[in-house]
Amino acid sequence: MATAWPPLKPDACPAVVWRFFATLCIFILTGCASPEPPPTPVTDVALRVQALPLLDALLLGEQHDNPDHQRIHREVIEALAARGALGAVVIEMAVQGGSTLALDASAPEDAARTALRWDDQAWPWAPYAPAIMAAVRAGVVVIGSDLPREAMQGAMAQADLDRRLSGPALKAQQQLIRSGHCDLLPERQVSPMTRIQIARDLAMANAVAHIVRDARVRGKTVLLLAGSGHVDSALGVPRHFPPELTSKSVLLGAAPATSKAGKTPGFDLVWPTASAPAKDYCAGLKTRLERAPARSTSRLGWRPA
Repeated sequence: MATAWPPLKPDACPAVVWRFFATLCIFILTGCASPEPPPTPVTDVALRVQALPLLDALLLGEQHDNPDHQRIHREVIEALAARGALGAVVIEMAVQGGSTLALDASAPEDAARTALRWDDQAWPWAPYAPAIMAAVRAGVVVIGSDLPREAMQGAMAQADLDRRLSGPALKAQQQLIRSGHCDLLPERQVSPMTRIQIARDLAMANAVAHIVRDARVRGKTVLLLAGSGHVDSALGVPRHFPPELTSKSVLLGAAPATSKAGKTPGFDLVWPTASAPAKDYCAGLKTRLERAPARSTSRLGWRPA
């Protein structure tokens, strides 16, 4: 059996979670965005990957309900693995402690799902299975990086998390929390919810940096699959990387407003994709908020972010 990876250290104190607020986190940043006109889809992901320089980490920012984005996950994994350049795949969709390290390349899906401690109430397995299994088949470890839900209530009370971002960046993140929840979140919850976002970004950053330092992946790229808000280099995971770690953040989908230089703030690259079917996320969130006091949030279902 392969040697286990050293345990990852979460940055938030474990506590009994408020599942309602943890569930709302999935809406952050992209879930309530208005759909953009269909851009030109990515036609050759392998060529895009080939054009990248050698990096410690490549971060793909997705919209969670867009199947075109999960297709790109798989193709990027296959392209990097074919070159022998893929060191590990780190995912937002499984919590710390989940890992396929002990599996061999012929392991079935059920074994991978169990090894990653997959939570079907938080994430659907089917959209992510092709990418995960592509890594397993290539002999590349897949590692969960998100905070466990038990740590999130503690994060809400950790005022020191506010200092992890500069003043302007913190205010920008708080505004994204508001807009990402369709301006329906009570104002008293904006700071606690922002701390959860920061704590999750820290957990993912620590997971990637921890693996990058491992001799077994030296000279290869660690791939992070997460929501687009998490891979925003101005506010998210890259802000918490050590300075020597080289990375690029890729936004999958239509780019928001660009700077005068023609670049998308927070992202090194934008890979246009097909749009997901239009949905009124704000109406769905409002309904769930209204029903939440009378229902277990575990029944609210999965929503994109």
